[in-house]
Amino acid sequence: MNHIKQIMKGLIQDKAFYKDLTSIAAPIIIQNFISTSLNTVDTVMIGMVGETQIAAVGIANQVFMLFSMFLFGICSGSGIFISQFWGKKDTENIKHVVGIEIFSALVVSALFTLAALLFSVNIMGIFNKDAEVLLYGSKYLKLVSISYAFTAVTFCFSFALRCTEKAVYPMIVSAVALLGNTFLNYVFIFGHFGFEAMGVEGAALATVIARFIEAVLIAAIVYRKNKILAPNLKDIFIINGAFFKKVYKTTVPVLLNEVCWGLAFVIYSVAYGRIGKEAIASIQISSTVQNLFMIFCFGMANASGVMIGKRIGAGNEEEGRDYAHRFAVLSVFTGIFIGFMVLISGPLILGFFNVSQGVLRDSYAVLKIYSLAMPLKVFNIVSIVGILRGGGDAKQAFIIEASTMWLIGVPMAFTGALLFRLPIYGVVALTTLEEAVKFMLCMYRLVSGKWINNLVKNF
Repeated sequence: MNHIKQIMKGLIQDKAFYKDLTSIAAPIIIQNFISTSLNTVDTVMIGMVGETQIAAVGIANQVFMLFSMFLFGICSGSGIFISQFWGKKDTENIKHVVGIEIFSALVVSALFTLAALLFSVNIMGIFNKDAEVLLYGSKYLKLVSISYAFTAVTFCFSFALRCTEKAVYPMIVSAVALLGNTFLNYVFIFGHFGFEAMGVEGAALATVIARFIEAVLIAAIVYRKNKILAPNLKDIFIINGAFFKKVYKTTVPVLLNEVCWGLAFVIYSVAYGRIGKEAIASIQISSTVQNLFMIFCFGMANASGVMIGKRIGAGNEEEGRDYAHRFAVLSVFTGIFIGFMVLISGPLILGFFNVSQGVLRDSYAVLKIYSLAMPLKVFNIVSIVGILRGGGDAKQAFIIEASTMWLIGVPMAFTGALLFRLPIYGVVALTTLEEAVKFMLCMYRLVSGKWINNLVKNF
């Protein structure tokens, strides 16, 4: 009881805690808000073309989601070391970690681009057999895959800047690129300023150009203003084997965590696709709406990882533990707030989508389920992405994430879709059992204190 009082006292009175939290989380939240808002606009623009097109782009973007999970895993794993090295004030090793990060991300981007160019129709066919969906989706996927290498560079530098408490720079760059992407969507999708209407291919072309601009801008900022994060060619392509092994001993569980998470959501899409393209459209729309509010969750998760990792790297383990407990409590309140906002704003946002009444009705039913499960979901994300990883407990975070998704979430999705033949909102409701079990496992690990690991102490 005394410990709980101490946590609440710290949450109420510690101004330094909120100053650090705001300086890191606020730019990330603003960046994510711009990103998700403009992605919503993108979805609405494609939705104006037709339901088939929105379903096709939604399925094609499952490939990008899986690709981004690889990137997120690589960058998050590297970010654990960057944050702890930052706390230790070891800037030379930070540069080596960034070099490993960029090399790994470029290799992954090359593999995904090659697969998309050669097997686009086969990949689309995994999710849906509708001929029109395959046609539009494969065209979009081939073209948009060219942007993957640019995305890799942006991910690496953005994560490194956040881990060294320079989150404002990625925010500015993302805002410029995303606004440009929205404008280019308007030009290429519908045909303005002398260009012919290109539909889904126009959306893909706009993304490629915007991602290129984003990568150039973020690289320029790093090499001109943040040289401790600027690896030379030797750091990227000539890697110290022993150093690489140490970094990847922690990065691999994070990478597996993100890939398992991303792959599970791809499999969810396969289950949803078996219900019908209207179900896919409902999930695409409801997820887009939910993501508008999840920015607060991911801002907090990123900030918690940096703040906790910095203190553990500096040897202040007790302060890191105290911060973790504060973030755990704060995440539940944040989840209640996000759930409420999703519930009351859902009908208003859904009104912008030009789809059938059946799709809109199912989309709002899914949003209701999302809102009820939100406190658990936010706690789980902050615990796994922020607290456990910041503390160097990547292996346990992976075990918790993978076991609940693959032993509970995925089986529930297929049970609901294929065995019980439930509507899309019924299937989503079944999958929320995963969040409840995950919540209990994360809470147990957090209370145990075994998640605290100083990974850079002996470097």
